[in-house]
Amino acid sequence: MAPAHRIAFVVPTKDRPDDLRKMLASLARQTRRPDQVIVVDGSELAVRNVVEECQSLPAEYVRVFPPSLARQRNAGMQRLTRDITLAGYLDDDIVLEDDAVQCMLEFWEDTAADIGGAAFTITNNPQPGALSLKQAFAIDHVQPGRVLRSGFASSIMPQGTDMETEWLYGGATVWRRGVIESYPYDEWFVGTGYMEDIDFSYTVGARYRLFVVARARLAHFSKPVRADRQRLLGKWQIVNRMHVVRKHRARGLSVPAAWRASFGLFLLNLAAAVVRVRRDPWNRALGNAAGMVSELFGRREQIGGHLK
Repeated sequence: MAPAHRIAFVVPTKDRPDDLRKMLASLARQTRRPDQVIVVDGSELAVRNVVEECQSLPAEYVRVFPPSLARQRNAGMQRLTRDITLAGYLDDDIVLEDDAVQCMLEFWEDTAADIGGAAFTITNNPQPGALSLKQAFAIDHVQPGRVLRSGFASSIMPQGTDMETEWLYGGATVWRRGVIESYPYDEWFVGTGYMEDIDFSYTVGARYRLFVVARARLAHFSKPVRADRQRLLGKWQIVNRMHVVRKHRARGLSVPAAWRASFGLFLLNLAAAVVRVRRDPWNRALGNAAGMVSELFGRREQIGGHLK
């Protein structure tokens, strides 16, 4: 019989010690605990003490400052021990169900060699709204897990069975060791790294199949984007997506389609601001406009910052 897989998780974190503590506690409760946990800290106030509190996990601490999500993920993977065969990324604000890691490992027991990555099912993902309007601008699609020619990706919602997809979210995924060694995260994405997960998984998907595992479940307690970061998010929605589209044009992504979708996103944010009388979508629309102007002038901006 082939030897059992040994699994590691890299956990980038920034300024969320309480969330990190809950996440590590959920890992410690697993019916099958991970073989290695690497916490990569980009916090203003270091959280080494939180990692040291969790004595029941084989956890280690790495400091990467100033923080950058892609750089933190790459730094963590460089610390894998030689016996690790599967390595995953976990956000610091998730809580895994007690058998999540065991269910994930059961998925990998008999997988074909052409399967490169698998995601946990996020049980509390919000349902996408205004789907028909978004489809009209190629912002979303009725089929989940697709990467559209515009660079937008359709939502991945909880499924009753394992689902093959074209992309995987970044903070709840497991990859073959060979994938990790061959495909580092693109450190062009700085700060929070908007779109870095689609870029990474879509790159891997050119060679390998990707799945979401129905029985491996967790909840993601994501904090809302700060009001003073909405304009930054809006600009990222344009600039970072255009970067991804240009990077993957050989696989059929289209700059004209991305422009059409970008203008559609601007209109939808503007409409939401008017109808709901809210400042957040208005500021995102302003950020969208700034991003489109930047792209029109060919600035190819690399935008840092954090959203929460």
